[in-house]
Amino acid sequence: MHFHVISLFPETVGAYVESSILGRALKDGLIKVSFYNPRDFTPDKWQRVDQRPYGGGPGMVLEAESILKAVDKAIGKRKAKIIFFAASGRQLDSRYVRGLSKYKDIVLICGRYEGVDARVVKILKAEQVSIGPYVLTGGEIGAMTVIDAASRHLPGVLGKIESLEESRVAGKDVYTRPEVLTYKGKKYRVPKVLLSGNHALIESWRKKH
Repeated sequence: MHFHVISLFPETVGAYVESSILGRALKDGLIKVSFYNPRDFTPDKWQRVDQRPYGGGPGMVLEAESILKAVDKAIGKRKAKIIFFAASGRQLDSRYVRGLSKYKDIVLICGRYEGVDARVVKILKAEQVSIGPYVLTGGEIGAMTVIDAASRHLPGVLGKIESLEESRVAGKDVYTRPEVLTYKGKKYRVPKVLLSGNHALIESWRKKH
């Protein structure tokens, strides 16, 4: 799976995906992440890619042309899933993430400032996606979320496929050693059922929790 990130601040996403499990997946060639900065695709000698909005209003809007050129550079004529992050978009969930596994190329467009010229979404037939009912300063956190969530479903990315929470029974409460934790004079114990060795009882307990 090849993720193509269109962003004015690619270093923020790069630092995240190069770490931990995703970093190992990159090294092993299980995923690939490429970055395209719209500033590299504008004829403006100052590399300016934002303009005042037509009709007035606060802030600046990212121009369409530099983003469209960046996407062309990323995928050429290849078919790809194109995602544009917007607070009003479809809510990201596990079902949506699993559906991404059928795509080889996924383009993630990260907006900034007051947004992106609406013609970008129309021309690219991009799907608008939101990672939550709130507004962020840019789409980079959304891009990191999609890369992380989608990569987990690829064979080999996780050490054990059982680690994929969506496919196993797991309570929200998990415990490890020591069996009795003493903190500020008070003792906190691991639930006895988890120490019983009775897997049927343990699974039943996890379903309830």
